[in-house]
Amino acid sequence: MLNPQPNYEIPEETQRIARAAFSKGNPYMHLRDEVGTLYEDEAFEHLYSCTGQPAIAPWRLVWITVMQFAENLTDRQAADAVRGRIDWKYVLALPLADAGFHYSVLSEFRDRLVSTERDAILLERLLDQAKEKGWLKGGRRQRTDSSHVLANIQQLNRIELVGETLRHALNEIARREPEWLQVSIPSAWWQRYVRRIDETRLPKGLDARKELAETIGRDGLHLVALVNGHDAPPELAHLEAIRTLELIWRDHYDMDDPDNPTPRWRGKGTLPPTSQRLVSPHDTEARYGFKDTTQWRGYKVHFTEVCEPHVPHLVVHVHTTDATVQDVEVVETIHANLERKGLLPDEHLMDGMYMGADQIANMQSQYGVSLVGPVRPDVSWQAQDPDAYDITHFEIDWENQQATCPQGKTSHSWKHAKADYGRPYYRVTFHKDDCLPCPARQLCTRSKSGSRSLSLLHQPTFEALSMARQRQETDDFREQYHKRAGVEGTMNQTMNGFSMRRNRYTGLAKTRLQHIATSVAVNFQRLWAWLMGIPTAKTQTYPFAILAP
Repeated sequence: MLNPQPNYEIPEETQRIARAAFSKGNPYMHLRDEVGTLYEDEAFEHLYSCTGQPAIAPWRLVWITVMQFAENLTDRQAADAVRGRIDWKYVLALPLADAGFHYSVLSEFRDRLVSTERDAILLERLLDQAKEKGWLKGGRRQRTDSSHVLANIQQLNRIELVGETLRHALNEIARREPEWLQVSIPSAWWQRYVRRIDETRLPKGLDARKELAETIGRDGLHLVALVNGHDAPPELAHLEAIRTLELIWRDHYDMDDPDNPTPRWRGKGTLPPTSQRLVSPHDTEARYGFKDTTQWRGYKVHFTEVCEPHVPHLVVHVHTTDATVQDVEVVETIHANLERKGLLPDEHLMDGMYMGADQIANMQSQYGVSLVGPVRPDVSWQAQDPDAYDITHFEIDWENQQATCPQGKTSHSWKHAKADYGRPYYRVTFHKDDCLPCPARQLCTRSKSGSRSLSLLHQPTFEALSMARQRQETDDFREQYHKRAGVEGTMNQTMNGFSMRRNRYTGLAKTRLQHIATSVAVNFQRLWAWLMGIPTAKTQTYPFAILAP
């Protein structure tokens, strides 16, 4: 039960001792003086019931959570800091003799935030305060980048994965129905699954490994049959661990042959796409991810920050996805959330992975935001040959749906089409009678008997992409885009300075909460530095690199 606290004043004794102990200032204390309590209990009333024991003030728990992530503390360490650190007592408006609370309160509070999807308030309230103070405004320039996040799981090969999945299911059943499990399973399972399979030595030969995998497969199906039997406790069939086992068996075993119902180990070429496969029974939302040469199991996070001079470079948006979601897919979501917060930029600096033609056109027309970043060049052979006729040499009459080639010939047909990946476009074709005798044919097409054809995106997208390609060849663009590099410092700060490369928790929702709390901690650090007049650090150059010719 929550009783909102009307008084957030810091006790006089706490103020006196804290200021004596930190005569030169303290980041937490300075921010507390500048932004006040920042969070009010009333904003979290919906997290609590109307009955029960009095709850610890949630505004304090939010501050503790942020400071915990800022210093990478465990729940036990954070609870000890509340009891023993003067600067924390100052921020939390606690008397020096306050004994604190049990550390489990922090995990319960995180569960409440996640279950009600109210974790975004941690960042949004700080941004609202920054706007009220004049430290943050809409418009201006922002930049976004993403980084991979490793799930809090152990990396397993395929045989280890199915073995650990079955062992996990047995452990979950043993916690609930130990007596039933003890008399129901074959005696050989005690030797086979009592320890983690990655702690045992796997067979070396391919045939022997396949045999072991199929043995595990048969055991897994046998367990599913047991929990669905008439003598099994009914709740066992609905365990999440059993559902996970069935999903992982679907990925790694072929069981579709009605004449041979035994599970057959799939070859690598017959596995489902990595985007559909589970990578661990302990985190069913983590996925395989690939970006350039980096491969990982887990999630991906996107940070958007202000990058204007003379204002603090605050993180204004955080977006977390599983590892399979491509950067270009989140552009719409990021801008929709920035619009809701009243923080849409005029210019948004992004790398090439975000710069889809549709996204460039839609963000300009829908939100009035100019995406600035490198776009994919025209890869046609005509574009690679400076003397050839690429698409820029053709005049496009959108109103009359007609194209004119450099030799003055007009197109013969203009038809709607759709690419394999679903994007609509126009297929524009010229007449053979014009193309075959054309003296410039070798500059236009390599077809021996066909005519020239063009593939045109729909007009807004085509024009946005064409303008972006022209713009990125200019010196003004290079100077403008140069500022995007600063976001790499933010990624380094969050991943290395705040230990965000690896998850503390499992599941997408808790991962998202971790990233939001980390972004608030980053903003705290940046606000304090800005208020204290500490300039942004320059990129470090090592002495040996300076000597390079």
